[in-house]
Amino acid sequence: MLSNYSRWLVYLNAFLYAILGFPLYILSEQLAPVFAWKVTPFMTMTIGGWCLGNAWLAFITARRWHWNQVHTALVYLWSFGISELIVLILFRDKIKLEHPIAWLYLITLAVNALTALIGITDWFKIRPSAEFSGGEVMKPIHRVFAATFVVFVGFLAIYGISVQIGAVGTNGGIFPEIMSLFTLRGFGVFYLSIAIAALPYIWGKSLVTILHHAFASYALIVIITFAAFVNLRLFDFAKHPGGLLYFAAYLIVGIPLLFTFRKFGTGSVP
Repeated sequence: MLSNYSRWLVYLNAFLYAILGFPLYILSEQLAPVFAWKVTPFMTMTIGGWCLGNAWLAFITARRWHWNQVHTALVYLWSFGISELIVLILFRDKIKLEHPIAWLYLITLAVNALTALIGITDWFKIRPSAEFSGGEVMKPIHRVFAATFVVFVGFLAIYGISVQIGAVGTNGGIFPEIMSLFTLRGFGVFYLSIAIAALPYIWGKSLVTILHHAFASYALIVIITFAAFVNLRLFDFAKHPGGLLYFAAYLIVGIPLLFTFRKFGTGSVP
């Protein structure tokens, strides 16, 4: 497995994302005007949901800490930190750092990116095996689901990081509010991180890895979906039926996973 330095940095990520995510999620109305860039309360709550989801993923991953069990969850965390920090750098002229919450966001992403760099360096030095002996083996149908998921989320990612404002779906067509290009790119790389981390499941063998990743990511699904229901008044399904896709994307993944956890467990190993 990777070094204890990497492990404690992942725990630090869990702590930072938690103390950042709670106020963004609970106090989105108050913090939206003072966030790092121009966002609405719903966007602020959603970003808080990302952070809370990341906090759980980082915590449970650091707690279990077997490379063959947690490596894809780490790939997501590393990808998220690096890519979101790149977005901040690209849009640095739009950043506002007058409020502590904006500084906390910047510091959290910087620590996340540092965790990624140290983790990747550890991997090159140690080269831990991703092979997992024992447990359920992935079946062809699991790989089909994985490939479908990667293609769908990957499409959302590429769309979010490449199109300009005014393109289909960017003017309230799916997300109910008009995003700035800054926010759109942030959403795009969030989905890109999810897609990259899921890629190994197309050729992977162990079901334990995917179960851990799904369990570690489940808070993201639940918390972000709840935020959407809280802000249901913003969705006009008659005018913008694409908004149903926003809910469907999370519910279609989240509900079946409950039955999967019941049948196969959450990827925990002795």
